[in-house]
Amino acid sequence: MNQNKLPADPLSLILGILALVIGIAGCCCYGITAIIPLAMAIIGLVAANRSLREFGENPEAYNPQSRSNVNTAKIINIIAIVLNGLVFLIAIGVLAIYGTLLSSAVLDGLDNGDFEGDDYYYESEYDTTIEPENSDVWEDDTYIIEEELDSTIDEVIEETIIEKDSF
Repeated sequence: MNQNKLPADPLSLILGILALVIGIAGCCCYGITAIIPLAMAIIGLVAANRSLREFGENPEAYNPQSRSNVNTAKIINIIAIVLNGLVFLIAIGVLAIYGTLLSSAVLDGLDNGDFEGDDYYYESEYDTTIEPENSDVWEDDTYIIEEELDSTIDEVIEETIIEKDSF
């Protein structure tokens, strides 16, 4: 009786091991390369499942050791999918957070008219003027202050004239 190897016996095992190795090495690259081993692990898992289905339909035609190898490859591919999927999701999350921070900083710079990026230093060091929100209130306050100042100046002038006349 001649028993054959399952079609995905070497393929799914090699894809699973490569996906794990590249996935672990890809963690050093901030997860950007996690999509490649994720695709390899998915292909290996699909091939392993297809071979196990063939073994289930006709177990006499295939070697039991080949079935054991494909089961091992299936487990390795599942681990690689989970690992690389987590790394990929974390990388997408980090990129989304940094992208949000970067875009908000750019928009703040555009709103303030500061294109150099040192708006905090510029505002705290040089910009000391305060503009009122409502110009009517500011003008009324200015008018009252000027009126009080004018009356104070007039009083000082009158006192000076009275003191001068008294000599």
